[in-house]
Amino acid sequence: MSDLSRSVAIVGVAESDEIGKVENKSNLQLHSEAAYNAIEDAGMKPSDIDGIITAGTSTLNTAEFMGLTNIKYTDSTAVGGSSFEIHIAHAMAAINAGYCETVLVTHGEAGRSARNRPGPNLSDPASQYEIPYGFIGMPINYSMACMRYMHMYGEERTRQALAEIAVSTRKWALKNPKAYMKDPMTFDDYHESRWISWPFHLFDCCLVTDGGGAYIVTKKEIANTLPKKPVWVLGVSESHDHGIISQMPDLTQTTARRTGPAALKMSGLTHDEIDLAMIYDSFTYTVLATLESLGFCKPGEGPDFVANQRTAPGGDFPMNTNGGGLSYCHTGMYGMFLVLEAVRQLRGETGERQLENPKTCLINGTGGALSSTGTIVLAID
Repeated sequence: MSDLSRSVAIVGVAESDEIGKVENKSNLQLHSEAAYNAIEDAGMKPSDIDGIITAGTSTLNTAEFMGLTNIKYTDSTAVGGSSFEIHIAHAMAAINAGYCETVLVTHGEAGRSARNRPGPNLSDPASQYEIPYGFIGMPINYSMACMRYMHMYGEERTRQALAEIAVSTRKWALKNPKAYMKDPMTFDDYHESRWISWPFHLFDCCLVTDGGGAYIVTKKEIANTLPKKPVWVLGVSESHDHGIISQMPDLTQTTARRTGPAALKMSGLTHDEIDLAMIYDSFTYTVLATLESLGFCKPGEGPDFVANQRTAPGGDFPMNTNGGGLSYCHTGMYGMFLVLEAVRQLRGETGERQLENPKTCLINGTGGALSSTGTIVLAID
């Protein structure tokens, strides 16, 4: 795999025209808006796209809706929020195999305003073995995992770590004009917010918004001809080790324990060489478990790692600089928006929240009930 490092680049990124509460647009409209915006950002034309990847929405419907007729490669891998990190690896593989040259990865989801929400498939394992016992929805699933972490490493330490993550993420959101949450948050605000599923307060849980996003991956030869500097893909890895939460091998570690080391090895970088971390934050606990699983700190050391607003603006470990799924947007599958912010930070396009000359970024997406992860390492020359 190491010979594929730097063989492709991300050359265009964009959100849909509107994100947040968008009651009058379908998933396909959000997909196409974001896709056209990303194509424009890359300095390309729709006819340049010969590969398309989506998650949860048919590639057939998406390409037809957009009028894309030159498609040679299609992929609809859907493993929750981690899909869009994994899609980068799949695009890299397809381009290097010669299936296509330029891949559009697009996402659109009316997570807040959808009119037709399908119910659970009653034959699925969760419907048979978890829902009858009260495991209804991700807040409950993730809170059980967090309770195990608290049992092992201390309730007070864990609670403070969750607060640190929520407050620091909100500080970044206040620097992002597109963020859904506009109000400052104090530690008191966090602790006094209403309970959702113990030990989660309201501000431990991600937003539910509408929106779309897209990015474009292309081969090196094309990337070097485009107007903006390419953001190179140095390392990729994907994994999942369970589906439903009751089958998770270790409630305190995600499969980032596999994908993190693998992606870093492929990239040739170490943890200390990462300038920005974009970590999926469906819940504050997702971040805590992921940082440890990725190897930024040892098991149980996450609370010390994030202490004293280390991940907030001005801290020495910048993380989730767009405001994250906790305060910027979260359409249901959030991994797309991690990629958009990573590319913009590396290209120096994030305005007030811009870091000083970042060169590398590690992205980790999580999907399902802490089930799947995709880890990506990006860099700019």
